[in-house]
Amino acid sequence: MLAIRLDKQIEQELDSLAKVRGSNRSAVIREAILRYLEDNEDLSLAEKATSQTKSAKSLKQVREELGLDS
Repeated sequence: MLAIRLDKQIEQELDSLAKVRGSNRSAVIREAILRYLEDNEDLSLAEKATSQTKSAKSLKQVREELGLDS
């Protein structure tokens, strides 16, 4: 169980969004947290992949190496 404090405006926005979705405040918050965690995992994986990249080539260099530019 988790308890958080939100100001009135955020609560009203959550309630409006939940109503539009035919859901409730808890479901909207749960979905937002899951998306946030997934986004952070994706960012972490991207940063790891970027740090492991040995060299970077411009798009022009790649196109030339593949024979796409004549």
